Amino acid sequence: MALNTARVMRAALLGALMLVSACAETFRNHGYVPSDEDLSAITVGADTRQSVRDSIGAPSSGGVLEGGDYFYVRSRMRHFAFREPEVVDRQVVAVSFTGDGVVANIERFDLSNGRIIPLSRRVTTTTVTGNSFLRQLLASIGRVTASDFLQ
Repeated sequence: MALNTARVMRAALLGALMLVSACAETFRNHGYVPSDEDLSAITVGADTRQSVRDSIGAPSSGGVLEGGDYFYVRSRMRHFAFREPEVVDRQVVAVSFTGDGVVANIERFDLSNGRIIPLSRRVTTTTVTGNSFLRQLLASIGRVTASDFLQ
């Protein structure tokens, strides 16, 4: 009987340890930001888009227009149990260019320089609900006339 009690106690202890470890916070890193040493190799007024790309790598994103600025973004997210992930660190390096494609300025930003902007997902609503393609096709048979094709 004492052997069974010991097994039950070990199983309970193991279960408690697994439960506690499942609630441990985890961190995820996203993106890339060049170091200060890498950025010091870029000369404002001399380097071009291609030389920046060659020395510190391709940007995470670029300006909206053709030939826009380069943005290097890195975020660190904290995940804890079933809570919503939280941004604990964000670094942004912005490399701006002149109209000729020469480096005009290099800036570094973090969470203290701005605020967190949540991404929104926009979904186009549709009037078609619960109808399959075949049902929509068959429903339109009575609405099509020969005059629709003779224009």
